[in-house]
Amino acid sequence: MTLSPDSAPNAPRRAFRAIEEFVATMPPGGRLLGLDVGTKTIGLALSDVSRMIASGVRTIQRGKFRDDARALLDFASTERVSGLVIGLPLNLDGTSGPRVQSTEAFARNLAALTELPMLLWDERLTTAEAERMLIGADVSRRRRAQVIDKLAATLILQNALDRMRMIV
Repeated sequence: MTLSPDSAPNAPRRAFRAIEEFVATMPPGGRLLGLDVGTKTIGLALSDVSRMIASGVRTIQRGKFRDDARALLDFASTERVSGLVIGLPLNLDGTSGPRVQSTEAFARNLAALTELPMLLWDERLTTAEAERMLIGADVSRRRRAQVIDKLAATLILQNALDRMRMIV
């Protein structure tokens, strides 16, 4: 699901809510990095170069923003990422709450450190879907806690990739 273009005056020019604008900035063949930004961790998922499949790759334990950003951008550089898809945790009714404000602040701060374009993607229910998938696979509670953010990032990125294929 896409959101209307961001009209907030302080929004970075490289952070888009409209997927069509984001796709227009993407060079062909670049990988995308999906992020599930939580308060304790950041789940990461990476697309293949054809942007067909998202795969969970790792989870970053949150600390100081500077350290989180360094780890994230170092990983993006190593993997030759050409854009970021950041999950936007809207409320079920589509309104913004504190988690959305926190995620937008994260994106704003990250945009100050990189030229990578970012898509803020509606992630409603992805963590719940990831939880259901893991429970269905009979994954232990302890193991679920270790991989849920990475799986949520995978779902966020895969949903965005599926929508992108309908645009191009």
